[in-house]
Amino acid sequence: MKEILERLLRGESLTETQMIEAMNMIMEGKVSDIHIASFLTALRVKGETPSEITGGAKVMREKAISLDLNDIFTVDTCGTGGDGSNTYNISTASAFVLAAGGVSVVKHGNRSVSSQSGSADVLEELGINISITPKRVEECVRKINLGFLFAPTFHNAMKYVVPVRKELGFRTIFNMLGPLTNPAKANAQLLGVFNENITELMAESMKQLGVEHVLVVHGMDKLDEITISDRTKITELKDGVINSYYVEPEDFGIKRSVKKELEG
Repeated sequence: MKEILERLLRGESLTETQMIEAMNMIMEGKVSDIHIASFLTALRVKGETPSEITGGAKVMREKAISLDLNDIFTVDTCGTGGDGSNTYNISTASAFVLAAGGVSVVKHGNRSVSSQSGSADVLEELGINISITPKRVEECVRKINLGFLFAPTFHNAMKYVVPVRKELGFRTIFNMLGPLTNPAKANAQLLGVFNENITELMAESMKQLGVEHVLVVHGMDKLDEITISDRTKITELKDGVINSYYVEPEDFGIKRSVKKELEG
């Protein structure tokens, strides 16, 4: 890990193989908290690359408990969080709407780390048991079109990172890895990100991971959502091709709102 840290401190990016090596050490509890914190901070300062994100995601996917839902088409609405807007949890509300419309949603999420409200926090406030077994999650998806994949249940190896992330309190590469590591391996994703400059980065990483169809979105009012108070940048990955474009609320017959109305 020392050699990897020195490389990052020189401003050099890691290859996918080096990232896999580092992540394996972290996920197996072989790295001290101070080195984990240094690693995450150095990556953040340098700026994460598609190879680093892909390598990290591959390790997390490999170590995750998987679900057997390959026979149905599933969608995830997990975003990066960390946009600092203090809105209510829009991606979770969207998951309920999609499920009611007949879409099978495998909502991947966690408690808040760098934002005011994580999806797990919202569901717990609603009295929903989020710590159910993977088998029960599968049953929920098949019966009501919606299952919540609580990250600590499916990503046990993350226990070595959680305290460090909480203590750091700022966005790290794990904000980007969360949406890329759904244990159900969703066929399609609506992925909100905290910065317009990383929409292509995330789409490229998902392409390398073999995701079929994804919309990576960022509201130009700084929301990691499709916003109704400004235009939204969308980077779409479909059939291996990546394209970026913008949409406006008026394109869908929606009257513009004020961002403050979304605070929760």
